[in-house]
Amino acid sequence: MNLISETIKYIGVDDLDIDLFESQYVVPEGMSYNSYLIDDEKIAVMDTADRRKGEEWKKNLTAALNGRQPDYLVVHHMEPDHSALIAWMLETYPGVQLVCSAQAVKMLSNFFEDVDFTGRVMTVKEGDTLSLGKHELKFIGAAMVHWPEVIMSYDSTDKVLFSADAFGKFGALVNETDDWACEARRYYFNICGKYGTQVQIVMKKAAALDVQTICPLHGPVLKGEALAEAVKLYDTWSKYEPESEGILIAYASIHGGTAVAAERLGEILREKGAKKVVVSDLSRSDMAEVIEDAFRYPTVVVAASSYDAGVFPVMHDFLYHLQIKNYQKRKFAIIENGSWAPTAGKVMRTMIEALKDCEIVEPMVTIRSRMKAADEALLQQLADNLS
Repeated sequence: MNLISETIKYIGVDDLDIDLFESQYVVPEGMSYNSYLIDDEKIAVMDTADRRKGEEWKKNLTAALNGRQPDYLVVHHMEPDHSALIAWMLETYPGVQLVCSAQAVKMLSNFFEDVDFTGRVMTVKEGDTLSLGKHELKFIGAAMVHWPEVIMSYDSTDKVLFSADAFGKFGALVNETDDWACEARRYYFNICGKYGTQVQIVMKKAAALDVQTICPLHGPVLKGEALAEAVKLYDTWSKYEPESEGILIAYASIHGGTAVAAERLGEILREKGAKKVVVSDLSRSDMAEVIEDAFRYPTVVVAASSYDAGVFPVMHDFLYHLQIKNYQKRKFAIIENGSWAPTAGKVMRTMIEALKDCEIVEPMVTIRSRMKAADEALLQQLADNLS
């Protein structure tokens, strides 16, 4: 059991057996399901955990309680990886009260149809407080970061922000390294990335508080320099601003011709002094990582084969992901390939033009099956324009 402060205990669990988080994100380093206990005159349990690790979490809770009974279960977020054990808590501890938002109350029966919540729920909203004794929790509305029912809470005694999924990351705590940003970035853009406006609203609220520690629902507890760096990055990410100089070349190639063109453009850009060029094969790369790089850098080159009078599906999937994540404020360039009737460029252009504040750098380069000498000249021209 780890101590966040003298009276705040970490009771979360690591999941090293999970292969796909939310059935779509590869997590080779596992996941943590974070939960905390505030030990005061009144005891508050801050969220539960995923059912996958329910028995381990129950043991951690029992040890932290040390024979006492909890008074409150604060539900910051109703997603099942944090709320799966609500029914067990109510059954095991008859005196415990749920503390959650009005939107969360509406969701309770979705997940726990047979549970009677009558008289067991305290609804809180923005600005409400809950006294535990020496500790007082102040609640902060955080709707759509990244579900509508989300609340955060701030402990004014130990100056701790319980931030729900915000400031979380992929990876089990046992595998934690000093490089917080890498997997936090992939987590943010793929899970919270659409909701930059809402993140900005919450960050302005948090800026008015003296936050010395952030306790997220995934990933490490943040303090000191790590906290300051995380807040700085979240501000950049949620404004949809590039974090680093660089160019992402994302390609979708059927028989290798488009791949050759994409790799060659990468070489040309490096020869011309580009500080960072990332070339990703959409058919084989982790899509979540490519999305992360698209948000990280200011420029994206999309290169794809034509397919069924459209575009090769993995490229359509990539651009669709950008659309649903509210991608914006970037430059694009387009390379298409087609053996008899190139159509990929038109489809990609249409999808890019649907994005907010995105510019397409000309010329669009059209490859006919395999690169030719004339294509080399066009790639050179495109690289100059991107520079």
